[in-house]
Amino acid sequence: MFFAVAITTDGKYSILSMNCVILCGGSGTRLWPLSRKNYPKQFLNLYSDRSLLQETFLRMRKVMPAENIFFVTNKENYFNVFNQVKEIFPSFKEENVILEPTARNTLPAVALAVKYLKEKRKKLSSEPILFAPADHCIQDAEGFAKVVKKMGKSVGDHIGTIGIVPTKPETGYGYIQKGKKRAGFFDVASFKEKPNKETAEEYIASGEYLWNSGMYLFNAKTFTAALKKYAPEMAKSYEQKWEKFVEHFSELPKVSIDNGISEKSDKIIVYEGDFGWSDIGSFDSLAEAASSNKKHSSRHVNIDSKNIFVRTTSNRLVATLGVEDLVIIENNDSILIHKRGRSEDVKKLLAHLEEKKYPEVEQNIIVHRPWGRYEVLIDEPLYKVKKIIVYPGAKLSYQSHEYRSEHWVVVTGVATATVGNEEIPLHKNQSTFIPAQTKHRLANFGKTNLEIVEVQTGSYFGEDDIKRYDDIYKRI
Repeated sequence: MFFAVAITTDGKYSILSMNCVILCGGSGTRLWPLSRKNYPKQFLNLYSDRSLLQETFLRMRKVMPAENIFFVTNKENYFNVFNQVKEIFPSFKEENVILEPTARNTLPAVALAVKYLKEKRKKLSSEPILFAPADHCIQDAEGFAKVVKKMGKSVGDHIGTIGIVPTKPETGYGYIQKGKKRAGFFDVASFKEKPNKETAEEYIASGEYLWNSGMYLFNAKTFTAALKKYAPEMAKSYEQKWEKFVEHFSELPKVSIDNGISEKSDKIIVYEGDFGWSDIGSFDSLAEAASSNKKHSSRHVNIDSKNIFVRTTSNRLVATLGVEDLVIIENNDSILIHKRGRSEDVKKLLAHLEEKKYPEVEQNIIVHRPWGRYEVLIDEPLYKVKKIIVYPGAKLSYQSHEYRSEHWVVVTGVATATVGNEEIPLHKNQSTFIPAQTKHRLANFGKTNLEIVEVQTGSYFGEDDIKRYDDIYKRI
């Protein structure tokens, strides 16, 4: 198979004829309270100064040009994806974000992406496509790129996956049993579900097993044939025109690519990967990933304490005295403390919170919007105070509120405030007042973030008290 090769702006060689689809529809609930349903873990900076999604995009840039990198996500996170990639790659295009009509698990999401690349982007059926989750931690990006390039050159008409060389008897991952060794890869003998500790120890001792990374590489021709053979009902829908397929997407069965195709196929091969991989599926795994970053947090004071992992997002001081084996997570509205090794049980805690209808399960006091984000600083019956950040070139919808008035004070940047029919430029320390029921809009035409403090007064402050008249993000 022939691959065209180009040199990227950072001097790295990239494979032009390979594509990547980054799957970013997960909820990451096991990382509560950092990860919430309205802002899941792939958008968080967990082990570096960039989010997991941004790190994934930059890793793939070592293999291929940015125009060959696509994302599949849901409506709620569409602009989270787009804004985060634009932050590190300003020329990124919206058409590289594929909108999943509804969540139906990974096999329908993969089918949607393959169909989009073929029909809308006119990709060749023979071009390999790597499918990678957005929420993995990979310490050795160069080692990862080397494995992916090898896969692209040798996968042919197989379905390739990456099996991670295990470092311990992990019970939180699925396993892949290696079969016959080939030139640079193995046949897959079987897939195994997450084992108990005793079984995991047997897997490690045998040397025959790899961790299942959930990453796959194949071309559209191979995928279409597999879909027809192993998921014929989905294949019927897949064979329809794009518009029809999208229209009936919600009717597709909820099935993973593992259960739907890879565990049944005789064309599965596995490449060994040893590049410091973790799926950051728990705080124990996050603690391990963070241990490679030797930077000590000055906001954690540790006296006579051992084996403590602390993560705080609000810069509050955390002091530990005479305790051992703890995970302490603080996230501005919630604090989680659990014993090291009990991360998998966070789901039990979350089930309790969901049953009792705690709003902190889904929402956070920091709320992300297509135009930027806001944080609730004070929430009282007669007034509410927010810190609002508007990204460069962004603007809020043209709107009004029935029950509240608003005062805007510019902290940094230059705001363009539309109040009624008047457009008002506001610089640092300047302010304006918007009476209830008055049409208004806030915009940032500058090149840096705009930050304002908003004070709301009135009788009701719910986010549903917004009447939109115009919105560039199509939320009307």
